[in-house]
Parts: sequence; C-alpha cells; structure tokens
Amino acid sequence: MEVLLDVKNLTTRFYTDEGVVHAVNGISYAMEAGETLGVVGESGCGKTVHALSIMRLIPSPPGKIDAGEVIFDDGRDLLKLSSGDMRLVRGAEIAMVFQDPMTSLNPVFTVGTQIVEALKIHFGMTDNEARERAGELLAMVGIPAAMQRLDDYPHQFSGGMRQRAMIAMALSCDPKLLIADEPTTALDVTIQAQIVDLVRRLQAQLGMAVMWITHDLGVVAELAKKINVMYAGYIIERGDVRSIYKRTRHPYTIGLLGSLPRLDEVPGTKLVSIPGLPPDLIDLPQGCPFYARCTYRKDQCLEEMPPLEPTDDEGHIVACWRWEHVAGRDA
Repeated sequence: MEVLLDVKNLTTRFYTDEGVVHAVNGISYAMEAGETLGVVGESGCGKTVHALSIMRLIPSPPGKIDAGEVIFDDGRDLLKLSSGDMRLVRGAEIAMVFQDPMTSLNPVFTVGTQIVEALKIHFGMTDNEARERAGELLAMVGIPAAMQRLDDYPHQFSGGMRQRAMIAMALSCDPKLLIADEPTTALDVTIQAQIVDLVRRLQAQLGMAVMWITHDLGVVAELAKKINVMYAGYIIERGDVRSIYKRTRHPYTIGLLGSLPRLDEVPGTKLVSIPGLPPDLIDLPQGCPFYARCTYRKDQCLEEMPPLEPTDDEGHIVACWRWEHVAGRDA
C-alpha cells in the first residue's frame, strides 16, 4: 500500500514560565492511504498536540515544533511548507474534526456560511454552487431538511447534529486524511454509535484515511486497522488491532483494556483502574515515564527509557524492558 503520512521523530514543546512542557517526544509512525489509525491514551498524553503539530496549528508562543518531519502524500514535508502553502493543505488535503463542535463552530455565523467558505476558498465555487454543495454535504452526514438547515446557527443544532455538521465541513473538500479528535466524547452513547457508523460509511464511500484520536479503546476496536498507544508524549505500543487486543505487551495498555467493561465477564466483576497519575511533563523521569505506576517495573526501568522494539508479533512494537514478562490479555 502507498504511504500517505510518514511522521518522523516529531517533537513538540511548550515553553512556559513554569518550565518546558515536553508534550510530544520524538514519535515516529506511518499511515497508509485509506487506513484507519487509532491513537489512544489518557488525557494529557500528547494525542491532540501531535495531531495539531501535523496540522501546524500549535499556538506559538508558547508552543514550538522543535524537531521532526511530517512527510505527506507526494513527499512534501508539512513542517517546511510556507504558511500560505500549509493553508492550502488544511481542509483540502487534511481535515480535522475537533472534540467540541460548539466551540469549533462560530456562533455568529450560520452553519451554511461556515461550510460554504471552505468550498469558495479551495474550489473557487460561486455562492449558489457552494450552497448547493453544502446542502448535499449536510444530507450526506444524515441531517434532515439539509438545505433549510443551512440557515440555522450552531445553537439551533443538537450536539450530535453539530458534530455531523463539523464532519460535513471537514469532508467538504474531499480530503485524503481526516483527523477526528475525540469526536464522540461529549455525546451520549447512542449518538456516539451513529457518529462511528457515519465515519466508517463515509470512509468506505470516499476512500480517505482516518486518524481517530480517543481515550476509549472500545471505540477504536471496531474502527481501526492499527493502533498507536501514547503515554507522556511517547508512542509506547503500536500494532494492528488484533495483536494489540489479544497479545498486549505494555503494562499501560493492559491497564487501559482492564478499565473497559466486557460482555463476557461474570456479573459484578470490578473494573481495574491504573494506580497513580501520569507524570509531570515539565519534569519527566529519566527512564520509563510509566515506572511509578507499573507493577512489572525493575531498576533498569527507572534509569533508562526503553526503545520501541519488535515483539513476537509481526508489526507489533513496544517500548518496555519487561514486555516478555507481561502476560497478554485474551480478547
């Protein structure tokens, strides 16, 4: 398969009065065209910052992309493009759906106006052409009476409809990559399922790649082909979905899976929580950042950060000195 996105040693810092926040710490991975990649981890682990770094949307100051390459599609390094060239990439080739649609949509403009703007900028459509296409997009994402709803403001949409409108806006220019940043977090479980089904259907219809960022391993289980597990700004485990779920090799990933309810468990079984808190990103430990919370730790884990290395499953890599001693969890 053709590689669509190749991230190499991406490093992002925030320079604050309290100190330097090590938000993304030299992560590397590749995405194929049409692939669905799940990026999972607790809040504050670097999932969103790494996506914003790809989009060149890190606020500066205090943020800065200190190192790395983001090679996209035909060999362009997105980190070296001019601001003008990067604006042409956003929306047209890479689109992003943000976590909270109410704060992402401008409350003083109608939904239609906000969708039409991208169509006019990237495709040079007339007002009538852009409005017609905007109505088609709202209908495509399942909003009834789409042409009439173009004249509504965001507050007149429900939460699920706002998220659908954000997806319509993201898909307006037929992007090659859609980055969905926890798009179902603020929605109830019924609407969550509808949004997941919508994205899956649109991906099959349009052939785009999807990066789905979430803290919920249960969501990406039915969506993703591969999974990046992030912790403290690092990728600590990566592999295909089946390998990650059936032969988990990092204690942190085991903890995330243990916190999910399972249909095959005995009623009354308690969920497992990960003890402690994530490390302070201003003062990261010298060794493994998961050391303080890990039940498999040894002295070497405190002294040296483990590199990502292959496991006994092809394509499955893990950053853990003790991965051979970590029992995989049967899915």
